[in-house]
Amino acid sequence: MTAALLSTTAVAKTFGPVVALRSVDLSVAPGEVHALLGANGAGKSTLVKILTGVHAPSAGTVAVMGEPVKISRPADAARYGMATVFQDPALVPDLTIVQNLRLTGANLVEVRRRLAAMDLDGLDLDEQVADIPLPFLRMLDLARALATDPQLLLLDEITAALPPDLSDRVFAVMAEQKARNRSVLFISHRLVEVREHCDMCTVLRDGRQVAVFDPRQGGESQIISAMLGESAAVVRDEIRVRSEAAAQTRERLAGAAARLEVRNLAAGRQLVDVSFTVRPGEVLGLAALEGQGQDVLFSVLAGARKADSGQVLVDGTQLRARSPFDAVSRGVVLVPSDRATALLPQQSVRANIASPLYNRVARWGPINLGRERREVADATRRLAIDLRAAAQVKRLSGGNQQKVTIGRWLVGGFSTLLLFDPTRGIDIGTKHLIYDLVRELADEGAAVVMFTSELREIALLCDRVAVLHAGRVVAELPPDAGESAILSAAHGLEAAA
Repeated sequence: MTAALLSTTAVAKTFGPVVALRSVDLSVAPGEVHALLGANGAGKSTLVKILTGVHAPSAGTVAVMGEPVKISRPADAARYGMATVFQDPALVPDLTIVQNLRLTGANLVEVRRRLAAMDLDGLDLDEQVADIPLPFLRMLDLARALATDPQLLLLDEITAALPPDLSDRVFAVMAEQKARNRSVLFISHRLVEVREHCDMCTVLRDGRQVAVFDPRQGGESQIISAMLGESAAVVRDEIRVRSEAAAQTRERLAGAAARLEVRNLAAGRQLVDVSFTVRPGEVLGLAALEGQGQDVLFSVLAGARKADSGQVLVDGTQLRARSPFDAVSRGVVLVPSDRATALLPQQSVRANIASPLYNRVARWGPINLGRERREVADATRRLAIDLRAAAQVKRLSGGNQQKVTIGRWLVGGFSTLLLFDPTRGIDIGTKHLIYDLVRELADEGAAVVMFTSELREIALLCDRVAVLHAGRVVAELPPDAGESAILSAAHGLEAAA
């Protein structure tokens, strides 16, 4: 019997009073694409950091080809043939790509060759990292990892920030690694990716390994049941109830006046001419491939960027936002996909959620601690935020950090909610909690605009979908139009318009 390329036995990890891993057994065979699955906080990223020498295990053993090894630093992992693409690109934003690669001792020739193999040879390596969109930084990180010719490639949520065309290139890399008898450890919350591209999966729950099976045979329902335990059936019931409630809301608000109206909006070269309206109680989905102007649109709506031309109206009155504060003052708030930009990472959950209570000079003075406690407690309960590491938000899992980002607006109040890929890198249970909350907020009268890179969310959550291509809205489709029609429109094909 061939020894596992990588295996762990009873690996555990604690951070003070917080137990991140309790006991994890994992086995990845040569030539295997193995998925590591679990809800946010289940311990996936912690296990990857142990395997790559970022963290030392509190207990348990790690073995390579059947031989126990000690991985104390990332250089040890590289010596054992492992290379990792982490959730956040490990790049210095103020340096160019070439400078970053030299800083890490990467082989520039090999990195260029790997980029060319993924049809990304047009990427300017002399450009500053800060000026490059996140999806291309992730692909660059992948090329850098591949340049070491690893025996085991660890991909931690790489596709979460990628549009479909770049995700397909990642899957091609995975298939190539497998064909060369190399292995891939793949973390993704997009279960369809796991089912279509992985040979085996290991599911973690509460820091323990709870299941190992072939996802192509078990399918998504088995994965969800393993990840969530007895709550999987509850999630399915919630989906049904949410769909029925959404249909009733659409009928009730069919004749309502626009809450948010965008007229011929343009900004820079990315946003050319965008118009749409959103009514109270409506969730408008936005779909687009990478770089079609969606990020600029949300920046303008949130007051972080000035439009070159066009108008934004809130309840019929023009919004002239010179800063995000002006937009927030008119009830327009943003939940970004990059949680790090929205949070105070060193501060507590309570401080982060309560911050909108003190964002106006007129409110300065003695702090009403009783009100603060009540409103923060209500938001944390409503969002089921895990408070085990409440002293510092940076210690929470990604899903719980996103809940905190949303929770602050539950406290601060709003009339228009902008969601930019809000479930990126979030587990299935947290996703459905956020879906339910968004529909609940819409039912209470909020207007919601949501961009999502996961097209399946549109049918689950949205009332309409506007498709962006080359800085314009090229199609408005019903939510059940299907992924094929939406993707065709996103590529600018007339057949789907």
